[in-house]
Amino acid sequence: MNQFLQSPQAIFFFAWALFWRGWALWRAARNEQKIWFGALLVINTVGLLEIVYLLFFQKEGRLWEKVFVKKAKKKK
Repeated sequence: MNQFLQSPQAIFFFAWALFWRGWALWRAARNEQKIWFGALLVINTVGLLEIVYLLFFQKEGRLWEKVFVKKAKKKK
């Protein structure tokens, strides 16, 4: 167990999950989405649920709209 915690992969996955969880929890709190905040806090999905929330389910400033919709509008 101690050897696993010292591996670069474990450190990467910990940092990855911490980053996405922090960002998603912050956005859920700012958007007053209590159910999403609770689910993101309790369920550990190594960042997958957090990314899905940020892309599709937050009330304001969806990541999907910021990244992909603007690029589609610029092509016209």
